[in-house]
Amino acid sequence: MQYLLEKNKIIYQNVTDYDLKQTFQCGQTFRFDEFKDGFTGFIESRPCYITLENTTLTVELLVGESSTELAEKIGDFLALDIDYSALKQKFAQNETLKKAIEFAPGIRVLNQDFFQTLITFIISQNNNIPRIKKLCDSLAEKYGTKVGDNFVFPTAEQMKDITEQDYKDMKFGFRAKYLADAVQKFVSGEIDEKTVKSMSYKDAQKYLMQIKGVGPKVADCVLLFSCKQYESFPKDVWINRAMEILFPQGLPQECKGYEGIAQQYIFHYARFNL
Repeated sequence: MQYLLEKNKIIYQNVTDYDLKQTFQCGQTFRFDEFKDGFTGFIESRPCYITLENTTLTVELLVGESSTELAEKIGDFLALDIDYSALKQKFAQNETLKKAIEFAPGIRVLNQDFFQTLITFIISQNNNIPRIKKLCDSLAEKYGTKVGDNFVFPTAEQMKDITEQDYKDMKFGFRAKYLADAVQKFVSGEIDEKTVKSMSYKDAQKYLMQIKGVGPKVADCVLLFSCKQYESFPKDVWINRAMEILFPQGLPQECKGYEGIAQQYIFHYARFNL
């Protein structure tokens, strides 16, 4: 990961196999918006404007100044520490998977905040992306901290006193009791981020499913998008249909250990081609 620091910018160099639109609009994150030539959103609690020109990825900090520590954190969030070129070359040994990769070659699996990912994917159940984004934004505006012109997604501490009825009043519907339970289990330490990240994939999945309303799919999304558990493979209607058509015998051996990254290529391909 190579980068240069300017006062309020971090400029990552020699970035290949990356497409911001494919990455930020593939359904793995809900608080980034397309703006001018790039995307705006929060990385941790910092509002950013991200652009990519050829192989130069620039993160402009809308509040605060750049630093080496921050450059490393943001690079980790953007998955710049993984050699996607080598990974895709391995996947492409399978002809069907090669087609899926060629359709959206710039997708990357982000490494997001654990608590935010847990809450947003509980919200995502039986929901569409525009409504998920709207609900996440309303939660931030009501309970999060304002930084610059926007609101940071609330912390567990900021959400700990929200009642099930409060969530219902905000139009979260059946998810209200799940959100209340998730926050309380996180605040009490019953669900602990470090514990999750120290577990094997199957143990971590089972551990997260202690939360009301968190089934295998939501647990897998949390593990894949915030815990670097790349073998987790979230399944929904689209991916199940895609697997039946494209991989009736199951995923090819080339995906082993990185099934979740392969899933993103398959999922995106299936949405637009099957």
